[in-house]
Amino acid sequence: MQYLNKIEFHNYEFQLLLFQQVLIFHQHRNSFFYKSRPTAKNLFYAIERIDDLIYQKNYSDVDEIRQLVEKEAIDIHNCEIQACLSIAQIAYDKIFKQKESYNFITHCNTGSLATGGLGTALGIIKYIHQQGGKVHVFVDETRPLLQGSRLTAYELQKEKIPYTVITDGMAAQIMATNSIDAVIVGADRITSMGDVANKIGTFNLAIVSNYFNVPFYVAAPVSTFDLSLKNGKEIVIEMRDDSEVTKFNGVEITPMKSKSMNFSFDVTPFELINAIITEKGVLSLPLNLI
Repeated sequence: MQYLNKIEFHNYEFQLLLFQQVLIFHQHRNSFFYKSRPTAKNLFYAIERIDDLIYQKNYSDVDEIRQLVEKEAIDIHNCEIQACLSIAQIAYDKIFKQKESYNFITHCNTGSLATGGLGTALGIIKYIHQQGGKVHVFVDETRPLLQGSRLTAYELQKEKIPYTVITDGMAAQIMATNSIDAVIVGADRITSMGDVANKIGTFNLAIVSNYFNVPFYVAAPVSTFDLSLKNGKEIVIEMRDDSEVTKFNGVEITPMKSKSMNFSFDVTPFELINAIITEKGVLSLPLNLI
């Protein structure tokens, strides 16, 4: 009996050591993720949900943590799928059900490759198409990493939705010479007033939309809102490596030693946004959520 107690004690010590190692590893990975995408609120949201799970109680063994974390991760993914579908349905019912055909402009990638579900802004476009609407999409290429021409164009082609890839600087000319019904974009972080951080180039697109009186919509789940921030000036904007601007496909395209800037995101003031479409409903601006 005494021998068994010693085994149990050593097993407890071993499990405690494993648990401490798991926490150290988890904290290290968290630090990496936070630094990798400081502007992206949904990443923080997912990390915080896992943190709440891990630190909420003392666990009997490491396998229990693994099972619960896996279950939570699957739940986060399923919630994302449902949120995307709800955003699309609400947008269709409240805004885009009136017409049979639409000409849209979108920016970056906000589809299944970005969300795991139908998508946010692109999910709305897909859903209108699925309901029988005639849709054409002008796709901003989205410099410098070309998420629009590489990813969004791929998703639209797969869904058999007509599209045209354009350069980021072409939006004004497109609006001047074509009938554009709306611009729909996603979001990486939204303040309590409704200022929106999104892929660089979004602010430019909002200004042009405002000039041509084209409705400018943001589609995002409520997990994107950061109520600790009042306005966009408080959002941390990720700066990426200069080589993404000075090189293309690994080949230098600027003179050697050229200086460059590579803001990954910009902030669109709420005054330029017609509405924010979430899985809870269509929100008018300013939000005044504090």
